[in-house]
Amino acid sequence: MAVAKTQKSGKVVVVGDGACGKTCLLEVFRRNQFPAAYIPTVVDNFAKDVTVVGGDMGSDVIVTLALWDTAGQEDYDTIRPLSYRETDLVLICYTIENKKKIPNISKKWLMEIKNYCPKAGYFLVGLKSDLRNLNDPTLDKSAFISTEEGQEIADSIKAVKFIECSARTGDNVNLVFTEAAKYINDHKQALNITGGCGCLCC
Repeated sequence: MAVAKTQKSGKVVVVGDGACGKTCLLEVFRRNQFPAAYIPTVVDNFAKDVTVVGGDMGSDVIVTLALWDTAGQEDYDTIRPLSYRETDLVLICYTIENKKKIPNISKKWLMEIKNYCPKAGYFLVGLKSDLRNLNDPTLDKSAFISTEEGQEIADSIKAVKFIECSARTGDNVNLVFTEAAKYINDHKQALNITGGCGCLCC
């Protein structure tokens, strides 16, 4: 039987347009509870352990994720870059309900990563996937970003991984952070093998 051991840690920064669902994603992962009200975030952070099964030559590894929530509004464009220091992985988040925001993925969020933490990996994460199944006549589903379109965007920006999830239903929320932990574990192992320092710092 594999024995889990605390072995690695990494910093994960979550970015995306304001009100796209970043904080809800993090709060559901953190407390397993969907927030009752929307409160814009400036900067927030917390740590949580994720077990990577068989992550170290068959033995389980506990990866401590330091998770940073950031503000997506333009008013905080000068503050947000301070969060990127020593980042291992960035989650570029978007809401699946608004195609008009697609250009921000590459023109804003990817550019920030390239400028402030070029050595960090990044996932593309589609949020609010539950809206596709919602029978609400006020929703303009023609403006929704399909899963296939999301994958195409992820491929175009060379994202390490593409995941869609719903904080409201909990669908794939844990998967996002399990994959983040696997990424950090695998890359720090690779750096150790090649004689690196074991950190993916910017």
